[in-house]
Amino acid sequence: MSITYSEAIQVLNASIEKAKELNIPVSIAVVDTGGHLASFARLDSVYGVIDFAVKKAKTAVMFGVDSDMMGAIIAGAELHSYGMINSNDGLLTIAGGTVIKDKNGNIIGAVGSSGGTPQQDKEIAEAGAKMFA
Repeated sequence: MSITYSEAIQVLNASIEKAKELNIPVSIAVVDTGGHLASFARLDSVYGVIDFAVKKAKTAVMFGVDSDMMGAIIAGAELHSYGMINSNDGLLTIAGGTVIKDKNGNIIGAVGSSGGTPQQDKEIAEAGAKMFA
């Protein structure tokens, strides 16, 4: 099962509230299990972070772990990751992409945030991802 539009908007709104609380101009993307954009918000962020938010979300849903966790896996395994990171229109293995799970623990999508520090982006994404936990 994949996230519905209605659920994606709930995730997006929770992440927006966290971004406003932190007073950070970010872009936030919610994707379904196929990595397709389900909802998006640009909160006065600069151009480049739009793509970063989408790529962080796509990375999380593609591998089933948060984007920074995937970065740690690659670094720890000493894998040559050029091909993986540059496939699928590019992926990002830095903090800010978080998987979204339903109440049964099934992954239904992911949310990505970009524009703040890695920790702030992670906090914003996690705020949205917790909607169904």
